[in-house]
Amino acid sequence: MDPVADASAPACAVGGPAASVPLAAVVRDLGRQPYAPVWRAMQRFTDARDEATADELWVVEHEPVFTLGQAGKPEHVLAPGEIPVLHVDRGGQVTYHGPGQLVVYPLLDLRRLKIGVREYVCRIEQAIIDTLDEWNIVAERQDGAPGVYVAGAKVAALGIRVRRGCTFHGLSFNVGMDLEPFHRINPCGYQGLRVTSVLDLGGPSGMDAVKPVLLSELARQFGLDLQPAADLPDFTPAD
Repeated sequence: MDPVADASAPACAVGGPAASVPLAAVVRDLGRQPYAPVWRAMQRFTDARDEATADELWVVEHEPVFTLGQAGKPEHVLAPGEIPVLHVDRGGQVTYHGPGQLVVYPLLDLRRLKIGVREYVCRIEQAIIDTLDEWNIVAERQDGAPGVYVAGAKVAALGIRVRRGCTFHGLSFNVGMDLEPFHRINPCGYQGLRVTSVLDLGGPSGMDAVKPVLLSELARQFGLDLQPAADLPDFTPAD
């Protein structure tokens, strides 16, 4: 089953942190990267991990790309032009990634956190909502449409995959980016869906302002003790 399909379940009720005792988690800031090598690297990480593997959060800006989820319909890609389209193994339909968008891939063991997929999605959404509140931006969920919205315009999208109880893929948060490519698709499969950014909502335009707030809110939601790591994942293509 597509894990994101459950995100249209009844409204979220998020309580305290998922973990009662903070769990160590590694944070890797990947900088700006093409999409495919990061995607393959998180697949390898998820396939190789076991119950003793520490959770990780990968933070990245991607080169321009459209990604179509595993059940995605090609007709939602209207006019990609020079921007490549990749069919990937997350839930959801089509979205755009590009510079100025903050992407976070939580690589978490849901069994260790003792939460299910629905709660996982709710907690990511809540972390984004609480991040926007830092700049007095009032955000909300929409029933049946995973992500975070401000006055009906989408500012953050979710697309996840869960394998053996462990998550990969994640969230994309429009900070200060060129939104024109979203007009070339039906964002997340919704014709005419408006898309916005933190900058357009009166917040900061820079990653350096938004990134630490979002990471802090994600850590609070999941009960994580974040530990930065300087080394990058192995982006070497598999044989």
